[in-house]
Order: sequence, then structure tokens, then C-alpha cells
Amino acid sequence: QVQLVESGGGLVQPGGSLRLSCAASGFTFSSYAMRWYRQAPGRERELVAHITTTGGSTNYPDSVKGRFTISRDNAKNTVDLQMNSLKPEDTAVYYCNARRFIGGSVYVPPDYWGQGTQVTVSS
Repeated sequence: QVQLVESGGGLVQPGGSLRLSCAASGFTFSSYAMRWYRQAPGRERELVAHITTTGGSTNYPDSVKGRFTISRDNAKNTVDLQMNSLKPEDTAVYYCNARRFIGGSVYVPPDYWGQGTQVTVSS
């Protein structure tokens, strides 16, 4: 049974930091790119971090670049998201995602998703 279980969300003041973790099981973790998405109320789900299967390459949108860092440990089947200098607009439910790419942007469904963890940035 595939599982992605996020942890580490919570309430933090603007300028603070949080570290999210995602523990994966039930599939070949090292064969999947791992991503973090977020979704704020009334908004579409947004990709905020991507890491390749080996961890050799990462990508971020401009909205979080320089503040967020994604990392993975293929021995432990975990992927983390370190979030620094948090802003109120970072408030959202954060989701862990696994996607198997086979070349370029081509991927093999299904994607796997966690249940999400709430991050609230407020004073």
C-alpha cells in the first residue's frame, strides 16, 4: 500500500522557519521525482519544490526561490522541505507528491499524494 505521510506543519511567525518531512512507503522511492505542492484557500495547487530521483537537481518557482530548500534521503525514503523567511502568503496546506518521469517532462501515472500538512504564517 502506497503511503506518503507529511509532518512538521504548524503555526509560525513571519520571518520564521519550518521543516516539513514526508515519509514514503509502498513504492520504489528512488525511482520517483519528489515534489512539494501547496494550496491556499480559494487558490489552485501550486508546485513549490521539485527534486530529481538522485537529488542531483532541484527546482523552485520564483515565489520561494532562495527561501525554500528540498532534499531527499533515498536510504530512508524521506523528502524534506526546509522553509525559511516565511511570509504570510506562504500560508497553505502543503502536500508531498511522487511522480515517475521517464524522460524530459514525460511521466508515468499515477502520481502519489500525501494527505497534506497545514502551514500558517501569522503574528
